[in-house]
Amino acid sequence: MDDDESATESREMAADRRMDERLEGVPDWDDEYVDRVSDRLLHNYDLEKDYSLEGEQFTLYGKMELISKKQFLHPSLSIAEHESTEHLFVRRVDRVDDRTLDRFVDLGERLADEWIEPNEEHFATEFTFVAIAPSIPDSIRERVAGFDGRTMLKYGFHGHYEINLAVVAPDSTALVASDNADVATAFRLWEPLDADESGLLERLSRRLRR
Repeated sequence: MDDDESATESREMAADRRMDERLEGVPDWDDEYVDRVSDRLLHNYDLEKDYSLEGEQFTLYGKMELISKKQFLHPSLSIAEHESTEHLFVRRVDRVDDRTLDRFVDLGERLADEWIEPNEEHFATEFTFVAIAPSIPDSIRERVAGFDGRTMLKYGFHGHYEINLAVVAPDSTALVASDNADVATAFRLWEPLDADESGLLERLSRRLRR
């Protein structure tokens, strides 16, 4: 075995160890659908089960952080660094109505005030709320599809935050999501993830860095 093959094997073994460690920290959900969704998310998100926040209870919480750097000649000479974060909140509900969506949006606005530190390094923070329901009423489908929750911070000099909404009815293989809720792809278990397209993380990364 030459040095290049040995180095490649060492990198692959290290990557396998990191993935094993990550898998050990992923909880099991007593919900087959959510458990299968988590299998699609675990490579990109840190996941928590039964997440409580400000009096709200969520079946699943996920967090993904991205740091984009521009370098000059050497990695130690960083001339720009942008931070992007997505917070994913998933709740199974008996029914979804305007009150459900209003509570999600209100919570997202409060979290934006509490969790975001506006500065030149902040590029984007997204709060994505997903309701798992038995069905999707037409009025809810229309509202979610047309929802735009982006807010610029200091005219964009401190980046922006965005509230995204999605509603999924797994039993009827139905889903609706606002335009930028890219993570909704992971909730369409009835559709395979397209291996010919870029991975979920890459798609989210490109959009969060726009």
